[in-house]
Amino acid sequence: MSVAALDEYCGSIFWNASYLNREDPDLPVCVEQTVLVWIPLGFLWLCAPWHLVSLCRKTQVNRKHLSKLYLCKQLVVSLLFLTAIAALAVTLGEDFGPSKDPPSTVKNPGVYYANPVLYAVTWILLLLCQEGVRRRKGAVDSATLFVFWLLLVLCDVFPFQTLLREALKLGEISDVPRFCLFYISFGLELIALILSAVADIPSEAKERVKNNPEAGAAFLSRITFNWFNSMVLKGYKRPLVQEDMWDLNEIDSTSYINQCFQHVMQSELGAARVRYHNKLKKKQNENRDKAQGEAFQNGLGKGVSQDVLMMEEKGKKADEKKKKKKEKEDDYPNSWLITTIYKTFRGILLESAFFKLLQDLLAFASPQLLKLMISFTQDKSRYTWEGYLYAVLLLVVAVLQSLFLQQYFQRCFVLGMKVRTAIMASVYKKALVVSNEARKESTVGETVNLMSADAQRFNDVTNFIHLLWSCPLQITLSIVFLWLELGPSVLAGLAVMVLMVPINGFLATKARNIQIENMKFKDKRLKIMNEILNGIKILKLYAWEPSFQTQVEGIRGQELKVMRKFAYLTSVSTFIFSCAPALVSLATFAVFVGVSSDNVLTAEKAFTSISLFNILRFPLAMLPMLIAAMVQTTVSRKRLEKFLGGEDLDSDIVRHDTSFNTAVSISDGSFAWEKEADPLLKNVSLDIKPGRLVAVVGAVGSGKSSLMSALLGEMHSTKGFINIQGSLAFVPQQAWIQNATVRDNILFGSPHKERRFQEVIQACALAPDLKLLPGGDLTEIGEKGINLSGGQKQRVSLARAAYSQADIYLLDDPLSAVDSHVGKHLFEKVIGPNGILKNKTRILVTHGVSFLPYVDEIVVLVDGVVSEVGSYNSLRASKGAFSEFLDTYAKEQSNQADLQSDRSDRCQDTADVELIPEREDTQPDSPLEDTVSVTLKRENSIRRSQRMGSVRLRKNSSIKKSEDADESKQGQKLIEKETMETGQVKFSLYLQYLRAMGWGYTVMVFVVYFIQNIAFIGQNLWLSDWTNDAVDYYNMTYPNWKRDTRVGVFGALGVAQGLFVFLGTLLLANASVNASRILHSRLLDNILRVPMVFFDTTPIGRVVNRFAKDIFTVDEAIPQSFRSWLLCLLGVLGTLFVICLATPFFTIIIIPLALVYYFVQRFYVATSRQLRRLDSVSRSPIYSHFSETVSGLSVIRAYGHQERFLKHNEITIDGNLKSVYPWIVSNRWLAIRLEFLGNLVVFFAALFAVISRDSLDSGLVGLSISYALNVTQTLNWLVRMTSELETNIVAVERVSEYSELENEAKWVTETRPTEKWPEEGRLQFDNYKVRYRPGLELVLHGVTCNIGSTEKIGIVGRTGAGKSSLTNCLFRIIEAAEGRILIDDIDISTIGLHDLRNRLTIIPQDPVLFSGSLRMNLDPFDRFSDEDIWRVLELSHLKDYVAGLQEGLQHEVAEGGENLSLGQRQLLCLARALLRKSRILILDEATAAVDLETDDLIQNTIRKEFSHCTVLTIAHRLHSIMDSSRVMVLDAGKIVEFDSPSNLLEKQGHFYAMAKDAGITREDVTAL
Repeated sequence: MSVAALDEYCGSIFWNASYLNREDPDLPVCVEQTVLVWIPLGFLWLCAPWHLVSLCRKTQVNRKHLSKLYLCKQLVVSLLFLTAIAALAVTLGEDFGPSKDPPSTVKNPGVYYANPVLYAVTWILLLLCQEGVRRRKGAVDSATLFVFWLLLVLCDVFPFQTLLREALKLGEISDVPRFCLFYISFGLELIALILSAVADIPSEAKERVKNNPEAGAAFLSRITFNWFNSMVLKGYKRPLVQEDMWDLNEIDSTSYINQCFQHVMQSELGAARVRYHNKLKKKQNENRDKAQGEAFQNGLGKGVSQDVLMMEEKGKKADEKKKKKKEKEDDYPNSWLITTIYKTFRGILLESAFFKLLQDLLAFASPQLLKLMISFTQDKSRYTWEGYLYAVLLLVVAVLQSLFLQQYFQRCFVLGMKVRTAIMASVYKKALVVSNEARKESTVGETVNLMSADAQRFNDVTNFIHLLWSCPLQITLSIVFLWLELGPSVLAGLAVMVLMVPINGFLATKARNIQIENMKFKDKRLKIMNEILNGIKILKLYAWEPSFQTQVEGIRGQELKVMRKFAYLTSVSTFIFSCAPALVSLATFAVFVGVSSDNVLTAEKAFTSISLFNILRFPLAMLPMLIAAMVQTTVSRKRLEKFLGGEDLDSDIVRHDTSFNTAVSISDGSFAWEKEADPLLKNVSLDIKPGRLVAVVGAVGSGKSSLMSALLGEMHSTKGFINIQGSLAFVPQQAWIQNATVRDNILFGSPHKERRFQEVIQACALAPDLKLLPGGDLTEIGEKGINLSGGQKQRVSLARAAYSQADIYLLDDPLSAVDSHVGKHLFEKVIGPNGILKNKTRILVTHGVSFLPYVDEIVVLVDGVVSEVGSYNSLRASKGAFSEFLDTYAKEQSNQADLQSDRSDRCQDTADVELIPEREDTQPDSPLEDTVSVTLKRENSIRRSQRMGSVRLRKNSSIKKSEDADESKQGQKLIEKETMETGQVKFSLYLQYLRAMGWGYTVMVFVVYFIQNIAFIGQNLWLSDWTNDAVDYYNMTYPNWKRDTRVGVFGALGVAQGLFVFLGTLLLANASVNASRILHSRLLDNILRVPMVFFDTTPIGRVVNRFAKDIFTVDEAIPQSFRSWLLCLLGVLGTLFVICLATPFFTIIIIPLALVYYFVQRFYVATSRQLRRLDSVSRSPIYSHFSETVSGLSVIRAYGHQERFLKHNEITIDGNLKSVYPWIVSNRWLAIRLEFLGNLVVFFAALFAVISRDSLDSGLVGLSISYALNVTQTLNWLVRMTSELETNIVAVERVSEYSELENEAKWVTETRPTEKWPEEGRLQFDNYKVRYRPGLELVLHGVTCNIGSTEKIGIVGRTGAGKSSLTNCLFRIIEAAEGRILIDDIDISTIGLHDLRNRLTIIPQDPVLFSGSLRMNLDPFDRFSDEDIWRVLELSHLKDYVAGLQEGLQHEVAEGGENLSLGQRQLLCLARALLRKSRILILDEATAAVDLETDDLIQNTIRKEFSHCTVLTIAHRLHSIMDSSRVMVLDAGKIVEFDSPSNLLEKQGHFYAMAKDAGITREDVTAL
């Protein structure tokens, strides 16, 4: 429409510049009637179709629910419709109505007809739209309608004030009816706006909203994340727990994400597979052609000399090797994962991209507004309203930018979370169906890694994926705008920036190498620490702590050296990074003024460019990081594609055809583990009738377990087929136990029926075991069944099968892990002809010959072929493979039986205590390095070594064991609770850390950073002064000297700033290394001096964690966050200072802003910290459940429980998402509040600049606003850093907690014994009483006895009689409660512990060795010469062995002495004792560990070498002490008998009874 037409349409002038060129500007009425009406209405008409669609859908909507709110909305719109009709009526009345005046020829202009009609139609449309919103499922309000009302009200503000001003000017209202109608409709519009901002929650959704407020959040609340307030409040009042987490939205839940992802993945993966097979075909064809070609060439090439051919062959081979490698990399369908992710999450990706684009464009509006603002302050003739307009525009732009940015971040982080979830769920799903070849390719650990590390990598990259296009866009836009400001001289600044990138890259690689080196030392140190803590008792007994302390300190020293190197490197990169902005602006401005004298630096140019350079910094820093992350992700992508694209298990190997009359039949089947491999089972044909018990026997490796796997469908069938009728239950050879209660393990997803459950438990002989477990059948079993013995695990596994009521039972040797009479019981009650499974089909793999007569049929396997089938008697008669098998196994069985009877003789009187003695777990547990199991293993090894053959003991130990497990489990839990720091961190912690850094350093660091900040501010003030030259030298030539000083000072201040940062960082680096050293050495020093009780009651993992995680935090995280925090804090203070300097008014605003900021920050920190913890706590169950599933795959598949496990996995992942999602939102919640604060700072800085514009120069205005524009990010960072620092500083507390534990007695005291003490080796116990911990029972009740010099004493007694306590007292591992011990008339409690322990020698029960050289294990202090050591080795019969080793004495002993046999370890301990040559020797007899031969060697050496010493032997086998001079019999902590062995046998007391049990008679004694 041309302007003239518009003028006619309105009946007034459309536009005239004079409207704005005055102190009180206004818009022409015509603009208000056309443009301002069309904007909101146009918006609504565009959005309406989307709302109307839901009206057309035939959805069954809850018609009853018409809420009051909905009715109000419709009422307001209806009233508005009436006003529109009224306006039309007024116009019609004026033009055509009967009027008293003569009818005027001038009709109302067109706009008075058009607008009411437009409005009327719009209101009808709006009524429909609101009904559409009501019908939309799950909608509580509409964003578009809210925006429409907002636009409408804003546009109506202009005519609002125009009409008012006109009325006030004239003193009367010219057009009363229209005036009234306008104000009525304006009021109604306001009401509608308020109503549209309220959420309309239907009553059926109330419950859902209670559990997930986001579902009921209105538009305003969604964009400001207000709905999250209740969580933040709760988190502030008390620490959040898992129960406080809200439900997930439907679209964020694992099952939904997984469904979408799987759906897309199937088609994508299918396409990829097709591509892959086509590629293979093409390759095969090529190879065929190549082979033909080669054959042809070889025919020709006979004449060529052999050498050339050889060379060619070699070259070809090398090529082929390369090719093979390449093929190996690509031998799976690839490049489908990224497209799958893209297609699944296309919606969120595009939404977030849209927001990012808007935000990027808005970011460039601020510098332009700043430019206008500066030119406004320079030109004093401009009207004030312009300034206010710019200030408001700055605010609006900033607010919009914040809103868009937060929406973008929210979407990106949620996208990252969803991608991670999708990958985790698919990996789990794939693991359930993966075929055996694919399974062999990766270990359980690697698969768990796919779930944790690789999924996390995808998560991290998708968070920032849009920067790939956004960074280049920002860089381009910045350069374009800068070019417009400064012309080509921008390139100088840009060049500096680009140069920074490779320098940073170089520094980063260097830093990474240093980090790798550091990790090496860290691992070494932790390995030693682990050993020290595992062998702490030995260290104490031998008084070896100082040696190991120096070892650890040595490694720590190297580690700190590397750390210092790393810190210096970081300070260089910080120097470069902090110099960058100064250098960039220096280069640009210097070139700009230097190029020609016409170029004068004005304030607008300078400050606009500076704010543009600030925008540039971010993308330039991010791009290299993003690219590095992308590269890492490609590795993850390949791994995931390989795993997810692998072959699945063939589901049709096993048929389920009901026409067969057998339960199981295999017809002529050959089975292999892999497709290409040779079959393990060849031509197997088997028919098994329902209800039969069939035994499968054969030598080791004859394919019995493979037959089971084939029946389960786990093997590839190369020919033939298997048919199975009915459901399966499977008991594997190695029991698979879930980390759940015993009951859950047995029920395994079936419903709980008490009678059947009890029946199964009785039959599987689990009743006595359940009595011992602390919670009965509700006892939680640790991972991999850690708190059950091997036999118990096997019985639980059998009980699971028995309970499942399947039709066919596959039992893979379940009786091998239990003792023989337990086996008998199980066979009778469960498996055999009278067991609870007697009517089922049972296939039993067994080695137990004794069961074979009772089975219906026996299948004999030899090397994968069925050699015979038949009943027991017929097979014995045929003298085939079966009778051979019988012969081999019968021999072994009889040997075992002898042992058995021997054992039972020895423990006759205790045998009635428990029905079932368990054999020790035969298979070694796979290494599981969680703290619980480490502790348990340690506890068990102590217990196990106390075991005689006695069954009663076994019983004790299993009671102890389970309690132990429970304690340590509880311990773990207690610890988690204990370290969950809550509330505010104490200020004293910060002081403690600063003290460790050194006050001098601390003060210097603060001062230096402060000076740096002053330099920064000074530089900018100088710049603003420089820009004022443009005003002073207006239309004059700019003198060169002036220009040079300007550039020079500006540059000098910039460099000074960089130097100070460098200096500060160096100082801080030194200080923090100092702190690390002090804190670690204090911790180590103290831990080695803590009494033994502490280690008995604290899981090792807890202590190791202090040395690992907490020290790591102190070393690396705290200095980092401390530095960032300091820089941020000073940055914010500097900014506020500059703004106050420019506009002193601003000080008034600071206080309320600071208060708001403080509260937001406190609330956020409390909530966020707890959410992070909950996230990590809820993450581990996902991985442990997964690794459990992978290890029990065959069982899960056999029972057909895949679905149940998938469901469980989804629930577990959801549990984690429930704390991840709020954490993401909490960050957005914080960011949007802080950004609003920052935006207010900008607004007020601009506003006050306008208010006090007369007193300000343009330079300062530019300075204060460009500073303010930068403050939002710094504020955001400051909160993040504060919360990080708070989280990290807790490590100082945890370290210092263990540095202040109570110590044992001093190592060396003033009273030191003589060099040669004890010369005689006399021992006196004087009414000695002792307890393990205060508050516990006494263990020794007043022991009194004298032991003369060189006496040989045997100490015997039942378990728990106090034998071991006696040695502990001698070494003062536990201190006396009363009484004393004298050695050569010196009271041992008066001398230092090391003086005491160095003069005594012990050969402990379990030989503990440390990793290091053999020599270090014998003589850690290097006190002895090599000759001494060789002599000792000869005496302990190790000389030949050691001499045969390559390194001799320097031979490396593995951790825990793994690379030596038990016997050799025991002999080494003997060598240690021989080397110390002390007058008193304590022998804690090692029974379990040593074979008889070694035992003999040790006994003889001791008799010979220690003949001049006092020897105390704690005996477990009476044979070894029958030749002692006296025997001490302890019972319940008292000495009951003490005399020579022969006298004691005469007396027929305690000792006599024990001897009789052991089968020792008086003849034996006399024989000795």
